[in-house]
Amino acid sequence: MIKDDRDRQFPAGGSRLSLIAIAGLIAGVILIATLIKTGDYSLLCSIAKSRSQPINGFSDMETQLRALVHYATSQITPQQNHDEISVTYDVLRNRNPCNFLVFGLGYDSRMWDALNPQGKTLFLEEDQKWVDEVLKGAPNLHAYAVKYRTQLKEADALMDHYRTQPTCFPSNAYLRGNDKCKLALTGFPEEFYDTEWDLIMIDAPRGYFAEAPGRMAAIFSAAVMARNRKGAGVTHVFLHDVDRKVEKLFATEFLCTRYLVKGVGRLWHFEIPAADKTTGHDDPRFC
Repeated sequence: MIKDDRDRQFPAGGSRLSLIAIAGLIAGVILIATLIKTGDYSLLCSIAKSRSQPINGFSDMETQLRALVHYATSQITPQQNHDEISVTYDVLRNRNPCNFLVFGLGYDSRMWDALNPQGKTLFLEEDQKWVDEVLKGAPNLHAYAVKYRTQLKEADALMDHYRTQPTCFPSNAYLRGNDKCKLALTGFPEEFYDTEWDLIMIDAPRGYFAEAPGRMAAIFSAAVMARNRKGAGVTHVFLHDVDRKVEKLFATEFLCTRYLVKGVGRLWHFEIPAADKTTGHDDPRFC
C-alpha cells in the first residue's frame, strides 16, 4: 500500500533527528524555562542583543520558544532529516530576515517559521482540511490552501507542452494569469505573486500517485520567480524528494544543474541568479 507523503515522512529509524539534537533542544528548553522562572533574564537579553536585527518585542522570541518546546516534547519527526534541515538552516541563518516561501504545510512548519524571525514565511498547502488541522495547534503560521491544475500522470505531456507554448519559454514566462502555460501557477493568493521570495522550499504538493498534483508546476514556477528577481543576490531553491523521477527530471530542466550548489540526502539546494545576470536569456530552454 502506498502511503501519503506525510505518513512517509515520519519513519522511526534513520530519518529521525539525532538524539544529540533532541537532547540539545530539551536542554535548551530546561535552561530557558529555569531562567524565566527565576527571573534571570540576563542570558535572554544577551541573546537578543547579539542578534544583527532587533527582536520585535517578545513575539519573535515567543514563537521560537514555542517551537522549541513543541519539538522537544513531540514524538513526531519533521519531514526532513537533520542533515537536510541543516542545509536550509545555514542559508536562513545568513539571510534572516527574508521572504521564505514553503510549498507544503506539515510537522516542520513551526520550525521554518521560527527560523525566520521578523521575516515573511508563507506556506502553501493543497488540502484545506489539513491547513485547518495544522493551524489549530499553530495559529500563528501564515498559510493558504491552494489548487493545482496538474496531475502527476501528465508530467511527460507537460514537458512537451512547455517546449511548444511560447508563454512557457524562459524569455516570456510569467505566472499570474498565464492560463496558456499549464505549468504556471495561476489562481494563487495575491501575496504569492506580489512578494519577491529569497528562499523557496518545494516539499509539496503530493507526488506519489498518478492523480496527485505533482511538483512539476511548483518547480517551473520557482524557476520563473527566480529568473524574474529584481533585488540583489540569488534565489535559493530547495527541492526535496529528488530520489523520485519527476522531481529530478523537472529540476534538471528548470532549476539547472549548473546552479546546484549542494545535495544532501533527498534534498537539492540551488542558487539561481536573475535572468539579466546570465547569458542566453532569449534561449528557448531554461538550462
